[in-house]
Amino acid sequence: MHAADLLIVLDLAGIFVFAISGALVAVRKHLDLFGALVLASATGLGGGFLRDVLIDATPPAALADWRYLMVPVAAGLITFVYHPQLGRAENAVNFFDAFGLALFCVTGTSKAIEYGLGPVPAALMGMVTGIGGGMLRDVLAGRVPVVFREELYATPALAGAALVAVGHELGISFWVTAAIGGLVCLVWRLLAIVRQWHAPTPRGPASV
Repeated sequence: MHAADLLIVLDLAGIFVFAISGALVAVRKHLDLFGALVLASATGLGGGFLRDVLIDATPPAALADWRYLMVPVAAGLITFVYHPQLGRAENAVNFFDAFGLALFCVTGTSKAIEYGLGPVPAALMGMVTGIGGGMLRDVLAGRVPVVFREELYATPALAGAALVAVGHELGISFWVTAAIGGLVCLVWRLLAIVRQWHAPTPRGPASV
């Protein structure tokens, strides 16, 4: 499989698992089918849409390729029907969200590199791709976005994206950099959830 084809497969896989996390949030918020499909689509496509606009990859892949629209719809329908099996515990939402984050930080960075960005902006685009959909999902669901809370979320995405960018600069195979970057992001995020690792927050009472 060529790197370009692998990138599309990973992108669609990321959309699918992120869309599941979005639909699970909708179900937990007691939204109807339309609400579940909206949250699934926003979660799955939001980060990639923002990335494509920022790197001038227009029209965005979500609008140019029917697969990018059908995948989150399918994920939303599956989740809406089988949510008792998928959403028995909070761990299900967290796992799908972490897996989508890992896939998107890889594909976002790779696409930014493909469009001529250097390693630093490409890594930032990878992070944006990973966190954008989750931020949109949480805003639409009336929750404080995870990335704005003390949980480690954006940092693992940036770390995974940076590894992909550095690997490309060093001429390492895309397969290797994608595996390493995605795995670092996934493991870091899951460990942060299990061990309750938090980013620093202000100490003492707020003075404003």
